Amino acid sequence: MTMSMPEPVCLIENVDGNTLVVNKEAEKILLEISQPVVVIAVVGKYRTGKSYLMNKLAGRRSGFALGSSIQSKTKGIWMWCVPHPKNPEQTLILLDTEGLGDVEKGDCKNDAWIFSLAVLLSSAFVFNSLGTIDQQSMEQLHYVSELTKLIKLKSSSEQKDEAAEYKRIFPSFTWCVRDFCLILEKDGKPITEDEYLMSSLELKKGTGKKTQDYNLPRECILHYFHSHKCFVFDRPASKKNLQILEKLEESELEEEFVEQVAKFYRYMIRKSPVKTLDGGIEVTGRMLAVLTTSYVQAIQSGSVPCMENAVLAMAEIENTGALQDALTKYRCEMDKHVVKFPTETQQEFLTVHQDCEKDAIQVFMGRSLNDKDQKYQKKLKELLDNTMNEYSTKNEMASRDFCRKLLRELSATMESNILEGKYSVPGGHKLYLMEKLNVMEGYNRRPGKGIKALEVMQQYVCEKKDIEAAIIQADETLTERERQLAEERAQVENAEREKKIMEENNKNLQQRMEDQERSFEQHKQMLMEKMEQERKMMIEQNELVIARKLKEQETMMNAGYKDKVDALQQQINSLRQENSQPSGGCIIL
Repeated sequence: MTMSMPEPVCLIENVDGNTLVVNKEAEKILLEISQPVVVIAVVGKYRTGKSYLMNKLAGRRSGFALGSSIQSKTKGIWMWCVPHPKNPEQTLILLDTEGLGDVEKGDCKNDAWIFSLAVLLSSAFVFNSLGTIDQQSMEQLHYVSELTKLIKLKSSSEQKDEAAEYKRIFPSFTWCVRDFCLILEKDGKPITEDEYLMSSLELKKGTGKKTQDYNLPRECILHYFHSHKCFVFDRPASKKNLQILEKLEESELEEEFVEQVAKFYRYMIRKSPVKTLDGGIEVTGRMLAVLTTSYVQAIQSGSVPCMENAVLAMAEIENTGALQDALTKYRCEMDKHVVKFPTETQQEFLTVHQDCEKDAIQVFMGRSLNDKDQKYQKKLKELLDNTMNEYSTKNEMASRDFCRKLLRELSATMESNILEGKYSVPGGHKLYLMEKLNVMEGYNRRPGKGIKALEVMQQYVCEKKDIEAAIIQADETLTERERQLAEERAQVENAEREKKIMEENNKNLQQRMEDQERSFEQHKQMLMEKMEQERKMMIEQNELVIARKLKEQETMMNAGYKDKVDALQQQINSLRQENSQPSGGCIIL
């Protein structure tokens, strides 16, 4: 489902500047969002107008608090979930972070965690600063050079060059420069905002410490984030009016500022991607809630948030939920057919089961992820088989109940005659056989008896066996030979019914075995389709990463860093090799 919140709520509370806690109300909101989410997070020094931009993205004039004093208004990370204005099948989640460098906090580690959480949770990362992109503003971004210390991708310490994979998973990067007063030109020629950013990110040649310190944040921005965009904004209004910015009409703001805000809005709404994980897995609000809790718990425990561990924890929750959703779907669909029980044949029941099972597997496949060794899918098959047996038992009981009731109705006159002794007279057996034949013919003609019709009839005849024997003995018109023939005829009829019951049971057993084979093939086929889909997503993601690394390689080449060019080439070759390999998925259901 989508979510439209009237106002933001705090997602991660910052208690006393040193303790981060996930807000339960916000977590509950996220858990109710089953749509993929586009997550835009804004980070920057406090009092730089971050909240104003986020309110604009929400389509509102106010919402996130705008500070008009030297104090930071936003503490922790605040969240606003709104319907995506362009994609109704997605939810837009806006994250406004507390201002970096707030002197009241006195703990730079807190800023580092806020920065890293914004990177971890977002699909589009916005850095907001004042003035120009210069060394001072780069120093405000020094947290980016610490990301490998603040975030782990893999839990194993044996992983090679983990940093090479950040570009695959990290968000896009947009730099918003506020109160920009320079002319956009370089070497006397006009340049675009993006060219201004990339020019500011150019690396200096050299190996000295001063050069390395200059290059480090720039290199990290190029290396970690997969795309780079820039917007420069004029001052929106006079200093006096800045204090009431959210109350001003657009006509009261500077025209150039209004135009840039509109341009920023269009770009962020159209270009910000859905939050994805390694392998192209789209993150829903429900999944984002689990990731948020995992990351915050890791930070509060004193360890470094690990994306792999968080994804594993999320996968377990999602796969457990997928099992429950699939089973609920199966029961819901089967319950629609219970009113039609009993089915006339076993095959008719199995056909209903097959359709419902297919729907259930589709539900499971739609939600499950990272199901290593098909652990959860095997559990699903077991649960579906057990549940199918429950409905099979209901179908059989419905058949028995219908047939017994039918026999009571058809044999009411015969039962009354037995109690009154009307068959215990000369010629009584002939009368009994005629009435018994009428009951059986009426029973056989009646449709809708279900798969236990023969079995119930056989039980009924067996129950009347001693009564018929007594009637035969009491009939004085019968000779001893006739009595013997009557008893033999009853035994033959009984044997014939037993044979038919056995044949029907064997046929039903064979159909159940064939259904198990069909079920296995259906699980296998749908799993293979999902694995192929995931492989295509992986290849698409790899191709994007290759394109991004080629651009980064060009930057490194221009800066004269041959070793880094070679390292990037190895990563590119590895990705291309991965794409060229045939699907290695193993079906072990």
